This record gives sequence, structure tokens and C-alpha cells, in this order.
Amino acid sequence: MGDLHANPAPTDVRLAPRDFKLLANFIEREVGIQVPPAKHTLVESRLRKRLRALGMSKFHEYTEYVFGPQRDEAEIIHLIDAITTNKTDFFREPHHFEYLVQTVLPALLADEDAGATRPLTVWSAASSTGEEPYTLAMLLNEFAERRPMRWQVIATDISTAVLERGKRAIYSEAVAAPIPPALKHKYLLRSRDREKALVRIVPGLRRRVTFQRLNLLSSRYDVPGPIDVIFCRNVFIYFNRKTQEEILRRFVDLLRPGGFVFLGHSETTNGLSVPLIQIIPTVYRKGR
Repeated sequence: MGDLHANPAPTDVRLAPRDFKLLANFIEREVGIQVPPAKHTLVESRLRKRLRALGMSKFHEYTEYVFGPQRDEAEIIHLIDAITTNKTDFFREPHHFEYLVQTVLPALLADEDAGATRPLTVWSAASSTGEEPYTLAMLLNEFAERRPMRWQVIATDISTAVLERGKRAIYSEAVAAPIPPALKHKYLLRSRDREKALVRIVPGLRRRVTFQRLNLLSSRYDVPGPIDVIFCRNVFIYFNRKTQEEILRRFVDLLRPGGFVFLGHSETTNGLSVPLIQIIPTVYRKGR
């Protein structure tokens, strides 16, 4: 391959239909995300950055590099990072968090050992850059101050890039805007350089969130179960129904009896054969 950083890729390089199909099929097979022809331009734009980083001038060079006999496994991670969409916010879909605090946590703590002899475990299964798991951590810590309990948050994602950002826990003040003022004061540190307008989650809360890479298409999830609550929101929209059912069945296997699953506002288990009972729209519970 020679010096991969010698020549930046031209900005007018185009992704041929054959190479797009190779990439789209790979992403659907390995990640479960469907990449229809309408996403051709998006894929081309995102992967052009990888061509520049590798000093390549053609997309065909790139697909040969990734899928050829001498395939580079490390580059596959960069490919997945580039293609997958990671959109999240603090306190996104706030009614879910209200229901968690007002209904779900009291229901779970009705079990004598929950939060006492064992930690209550909440899993953010598509954590992206960390806004969701840190939102959960803030609310769990607030709840625990009123009603003492042990708790932990597990955060997983397929993208190593967003996981690293989540571990750093540094956000712009604009991104942190949805956090209520009292929680900002308690859980955010401001940058000494005020011109940067950055904040960081306090160390005590960062230590309560464990980040790890996980592909939801894996046949086995390497997370410490049983789990009390799983948040997997606005992810199923990218999967076909068969894949959704398979993922939900693996969730159920990890859930403690009586545990809860939160899906996104446009997602549902209707038509899927999974042992979950709908409690309210987009919130489901495993039988006891």
C-alpha cells in the first residue's frame, strides 16, 4: 500500500454503485443498519474523510483495502464509526425519565433486595456520546439521595469513537442546555477557559457509568446481567423487523423478572413475538 498518508484524496472522487453496494451490504450484515440507495451521497461524503486519512484517491482502493485478502480489521471499526448515525441529547424524550423516577424505580425497589443487597442496574444499549447514560446517572443519584440504594449504569455502543467521547464526558454548553439548572450546578464542571464554553460531568458521576463496545447483532451480549432497566431508543428504526425481534429476545434473556425496556417514540413491539407487556406506549415490562 505504501505511504497511506502521502496524497490527500480529491474532493470530487465518486463512490461507484458497485462499491456502494459492497459497503451497504456489509453494514447491514455486520451492524444491522439498512443503507438504502437514497443514502448513497451520505455514505460517499462520510467515507471521503477516510480516503483523505489514508491518502487514497479512489473509493475502489478503499473497498479493496477493507474487503480484500489483506483486509485491515482496524479500518472496519473506522468504517462503522463513519457510517453509523449517532444522535442523542440530554433528557431526550423527558416523559421517559419522569416515568422512570416516578413509577419504574419505586416498582423495582419494592423487591427487598433491589438496590440493597444488589445494585439496581440500568443499561443504555445505544449510548452514543454519553448524554443518555449520564442523564440516567443523574436521576439515579438524585433518587438514591432520597431513598438510599446501590445503582450502576452500563453504556454500550458499536462506535468506538462515540464511546471515547462518552468516557471523556466533555460537552458544549449548548449540548448541556436541556439539563435542569439544579442538576447542572451539581453535576457539571465548567471549563476554566470561559471562551471555550465547555462543561464536564463531575468525576463522581463519571465513575458510576461503565462504557464498553457492543454490537447489538452479536449472538451474545457481554454485559453483566441480570438488568433491571434497558434503554434502547431510536435505534430499532434502522433495523428490519426480524432483527428487532432477535435483539428484543436477547434483551429479555438479560432482564430480571419484572424488568423494563424503554424504546423510542416511534418504535413498538407490535407484531413481534417477544415476552414483553406494554405498560404505556414505548415502555414494556418482562413478566415476573
